Amino acid sequence: MESKKTWKQNMIRHAKRMAIRCFKVVYKVMLKCVKTDDHTVIFIAFHGRGYTCNPKYIHIEMLKQPRFDNYHLVWALKNTKTSIERSQVIRYNSLTYFYYMCKAKYWIVNCKLPGYIQKKPDQVYLQTWHGTPLKRLAYDIVETENQTFYRSGMSRKQMTDTYDNDVKKYNYMIAPNPFSFEVFQTAFRIEPERLIKTGYPRNDFLTNITKQEIIDLKQKYNIPGYKKVILYAPTWRDNSYNTRGYTFELKADFRKWKQVLGDEYIVIFKPHYLIINRFENDPTLQDFIINIDANADINDLYVISDVLVTDYSSVFFDYANLRRPMYFYMFDLKEYADELRGFYFDIYETMPGDIIEDEDTLLADIKAGKYDYDRLDRFNKQFNVWQDGKASERVIDIVFGKED
Repeated sequence: MESKKTWKQNMIRHAKRMAIRCFKVVYKVMLKCVKTDDHTVIFIAFHGRGYTCNPKYIHIEMLKQPRFDNYHLVWALKNTKTSIERSQVIRYNSLTYFYYMCKAKYWIVNCKLPGYIQKKPDQVYLQTWHGTPLKRLAYDIVETENQTFYRSGMSRKQMTDTYDNDVKKYNYMIAPNPFSFEVFQTAFRIEPERLIKTGYPRNDFLTNITKQEIIDLKQKYNIPGYKKVILYAPTWRDNSYNTRGYTFELKADFRKWKQVLGDEYIVIFKPHYLIINRFENDPTLQDFIINIDANADINDLYVISDVLVTDYSSVFFDYANLRRPMYFYMFDLKEYADELRGFYFDIYETMPGDIIEDEDTLLADIKAGKYDYDRLDRFNKQFNVWQDGKASERVIDIVFGKED
């Protein structure tokens, strides 16, 4: 029998769905009635999950430029208690959100928008996207027999249709490196003329960070000055989910990690934002593991860490800019490579670090400081050649025009 708590949660979810349906009807009317304002910009990152990623760093650059002093900057967030400098914060998927989607001349977004969002001819949609892909995307996914996509169980055509619907609205899309410039054309079927060939705005932060800023961030996160930091940032699995969202089976024995590495390191554990698991705190690991909210800006965690451990996440493309060791703990590699989306390149040849399927090997390599920096340098020449700390400026000049 359904508990009172579950019943209440279901009723709240139902009420929210009904409200959004009503807002969509009103939105269609707004599209015809609300005039576009040339000095209004709306920012959306990961469907309102936070002030983060490429939209955040474009926004920061806009705040530095006096020409945007009279612009109305709007952030659509799920948590409206967030305070953002010189900006209005509105609730994502609220009536106000739909109003500003009609009013804003410029949309700066890092994720695929729902199909019902329509763009007027005089609006400008900059799709920043959110990572260089290791896993195949959209049209590039090699379909297996009877394959479905996402938790909703879409067919291949339904899945690619969602991309088609969004891509046709883009005025611009950022391609952060020559590799993505080619891949995005096949994956999203977008013309090269709409791709901005530049580094990622969010990586300006990694290029321009100072030693003092890193020290300040370590103090913010209460990192002991005598310890090195491992950032463990695994991604989500397409085929692991329940009715609430994507799940992740943690295959890291953090007690063992502490036993092997605890004298020298502490670990920051940052799961992907799509993972809905709540990982229980182990009191014996209190001085070793720091759990970070999945929606936190990972850039802070990059710069305060000395080592990255990840799997199939695209975080390593960004982290490589710091020229620090990376280890790829792929405990489920065979299943992932054979049954899910597949990779764009030979991971053994191209990745900037060893592929490790065994936890003991992972810990031993970190302990010994085993890492090939020449391999990392080759990787950066291929994937980070456009990162010079000025990507945000270039993107703004293209989308808004250069200052006179």
